[in-house]
Amino acid sequence: MNFPTDQAPGAPIRSGIPEHGRIPKYYVVKAHVSDLMDELGEGGTLPTERDLALRFEVSRETVRQALRELLLEGRLRRQGRGTVVAGPKLEQPLSLASYTEGVRRQGRTPGRHLIGLDRFPCPEALAAETGLVRGEPVWHLERVLLADDERVGLESTYVAVARVPHLDEEFDPDSSFYSYLNDRLGIPFGGAEERIETVLATPREALLIGTPPALPMLLLHRISRDADGLPLERVRTLFRGDRFSFTTQLDARA
Repeated sequence: MNFPTDQAPGAPIRSGIPEHGRIPKYYVVKAHVSDLMDELGEGGTLPTERDLALRFEVSRETVRQALRELLLEGRLRRQGRGTVVAGPKLEQPLSLASYTEGVRRQGRTPGRHLIGLDRFPCPEALAAETGLVRGEPVWHLERVLLADDERVGLESTYVAVARVPHLDEEFDPDSSFYSYLNDRLGIPFGGAEERIETVLATPREALLIGTPPALPMLLLHRISRDADGLPLERVRTLFRGDRFSFTTQLDARA
């Protein structure tokens, strides 16, 4: 196969067209709609499904399939009864930087909405993952993540009460937990282990984030330790797959 000379880096090879050249109708419509989106720009409202079907001389179901893919990719979003062109995805660095820092770097306003702060004995599974003692008191902090007031994720943080005994009194749930630990309590982060997987949200999670259950999510698991290597927190964060991508810096090692 000859590589197209006008192929953009990161784009699907040959624009995703099979070598045999037979292109599904919905994919042709998707390409046309993509061109229309470029003309409209971020926030621009698409014509109705009926109007698009008439414009491209296809059935409404063909248009609907093309729009479904663009919605799942995060290039379109629903707004009221219409469909508008979405902005670029948020890039979250895979580092010890907090969600707050990552969102602010992109000129967006981070926020969080508190769902609950509970205290309970550490279960066996959590103790095995983190090195905490089974039965010792732990906090569970659950918050919806916001970017410019848009719900983009759901975060659960588990931390030993002994490390943050006054979390329920001192901590502002709309602020960065990392900043609270480092700046107020003087507990620096020493390192973390992270794992990312693709999942579908549960009905409860989808309701809290405000997305359909079929929308793919990026699930990040993190176990953080302090500068002495002691367990600090266990975090489970669900990010909208249509609104987030992750970045990291890779360095060569000797």
